[in-house]
Amino acid sequence: MTSFYTLLHKDARTRARRGVIHTSHGDIQSPFFMPVGTRATVKTLSQEDLHAMGAQVELSNTYHLFLRPGLEIIGAAGGLHNFMSWQKPILTDSGGYQVFSLTNWRKITDEGVEFQSHLDGTKHFLTPERVMDIQGVLGSDMVMPLDECSPYPCSQEDAAAAVRRTTLWLKRTHAHFHAAGMHTRGQRLFAIVQGSVYRDLRERSARELTAIDTDGCAIGGVSVGEPVKEMFEVLGWTVDLLPEHKPRYFMGIGMPDQIVKAVGMGIDMFDTVVPTRYGRYGTCFTDKGTVVIRNGQYKADFSPLDPACDCHACTNYSRAYIRHLFNAGEVLGLRLAAYHNVHYYVKLMRRIREAIDAGCYADFQEDFLVRYGSPLAHREG
Repeated sequence: MTSFYTLLHKDARTRARRGVIHTSHGDIQSPFFMPVGTRATVKTLSQEDLHAMGAQVELSNTYHLFLRPGLEIIGAAGGLHNFMSWQKPILTDSGGYQVFSLTNWRKITDEGVEFQSHLDGTKHFLTPERVMDIQGVLGSDMVMPLDECSPYPCSQEDAAAAVRRTTLWLKRTHAHFHAAGMHTRGQRLFAIVQGSVYRDLRERSARELTAIDTDGCAIGGVSVGEPVKEMFEVLGWTVDLLPEHKPRYFMGIGMPDQIVKAVGMGIDMFDTVVPTRYGRYGTCFTDKGTVVIRNGQYKADFSPLDPACDCHACTNYSRAYIRHLFNAGEVLGLRLAAYHNVHYYVKLMRRIREAIDAGCYADFQEDFLVRYGSPLAHREG
């Protein structure tokens, strides 16, 4: 089987990396951002939109697709790529975070998780093996194991229990993944490091999970309510314990400045619902921070949403018009803001790759964080 990840080179003054992930649905240039299509769609955007802006990969969620439309429908379509008309790479999250967030409707044991559907209340039981079987039907290129995501805040005792169970489940996942032949069908398995905000637990989790030969490594249990300072402390403790020859995935973050900072610390992969979620509420991203397009100051502002952006929204519509759409309750406003935001993230990752290629990422990072007005500017790490 072709190598999954090729490390091209590392930046001389930071820990930023350039690489390529190879999948059966195409190569992915890293570092990269995955637009989140939880239910097999990135909200308000079409697959043609994602192609036009140069998105390389899409993320969907195992839990939500398992419940609706269900495996029978997706299997009959020939898998998730065909079902959603996206022939580029797909990563599917295990749904563990969604299950564990159902605090009143789930029961966790070492065997697996019993939960009630948030849709109709029906009961289901997910095991590490079952989660792999579901993703086998989905046919996603990159699959995530069932893990236990600790909430924030939580006690060290509870976080340690989650680390123990996450390791136990990954061992079972890894065995079933190979026994089921998923690797022979081009699917690739990641491990997810847990441990909340406790350094000894993060280091323990990283050691235990990297001893299991998965294709990539993720840092999970972040962006769950902890302060940004603590989130980056977790990253600093963990990232250098992850294998250099495998892709590193910082799950669920984040804001543009957080991504720029995390790339400089050695992360390759990102996903977040921020671009579409913020866009639907009228908050749009630029290099100089956010534009809250509903605000009255834009009522007669006929300049582009972001003068530095070449996306469809910015080259065709004014701030005044987009503000009018929001205030009139027109869905086009949500779509244009979300389109701009996802385009902005995709283009930001392209600029990041170009800066690493040019050997000037340290300067790019410092300049970006200052212009963005980020509290991460000048912070060591």
